Amino acid sequence: MQIPDSSVPIERPCLYLVATPIGNLADVTLRALATLAACDLVLAEDTRMTRRLLDHYAIDKPLTAVHEHNERDIATRLVRRLVDDRLAAALVSDAGTPLISDPGYPLMQAALEAALPVRAVPGPSSVLAALCVSGLPSDRFAFEGFLPTKDQAARTALAARAQEERTLVFFEAPRRIKRTLALLQDTLGSTRRVAVARELTKLHEQVYRGEVAAVAAMIDDDAYGSTGEFVIVVAPAPPQPLGETQIRTMLTALAPHLPRSRAVEVTTSVLGCPRNEVYRIALSLTEAFADG
Repeated sequence: MQIPDSSVPIERPCLYLVATPIGNLADVTLRALATLAACDLVLAEDTRMTRRLLDHYAIDKPLTAVHEHNERDIATRLVRRLVDDRLAAALVSDAGTPLISDPGYPLMQAALEAALPVRAVPGPSSVLAALCVSGLPSDRFAFEGFLPTKDQAARTALAARAQEERTLVFFEAPRRIKRTLALLQDTLGSTRRVAVARELTKLHEQVYRGEVAAVAAMIDDDAYGSTGEFVIVVAPAPPQPLGETQIRTMLTALAPHLPRSRAVEVTTSVLGCPRNEVYRIALSLTEAFADG
């Protein structure tokens, strides 16, 4: 395959953050290929995996390992080399967009501190791919990365997000997927809707959708349900019913400015609660309203 010319000239010195396929090698962007081909070196989380990608597209570039065990030690020295020798380097992770639950953040920090230009070459992201096919609200979401490996810490993390009003997205390892679904049932309830995406863009891609208890059962029944890479998408918490304290607080705030009937109308409209309940509470605020 002929590598296309980049639509943006390669800068030197510069650090490029290059997104790579999350499974299907055909998902790589033309700009990513052009950048990898034009850079002076490629910084890879796992040089063996990245070599397979480069070989597939006949790109021959020197590889340097940058992973969680060495990145803090080599970041400053590596950035100094890029600056002094005026080199362009492409940082890639094993799959997807660098820095998203992957190594690279210390290197990027060192680059910015040295005034080294940092450019994004966007592309595949399992977070967005899973969110888009989940069938759950995608207008507002929070990416939470991996849950803690210890059960109690994972339970605590989920409990703290039980009332989150945004869709939640997690990564999970195959050996912990059943545990995490069980914790989701315990902390969020068995009827919370989820989608579990397995092996996105790969040959055996599967997305399990439904209430968390049902999804857990689907994965139990699937002989391959605990294999591969997982992204869990969790529906936002259902709206909480308003308590009398909230209604009373709003009516009291409106009382100096509006007659009782108008305050009831405004409170009912803003809080979305039953008018008869708001009116009952308004009648009890005899000292707050001048008309009653």
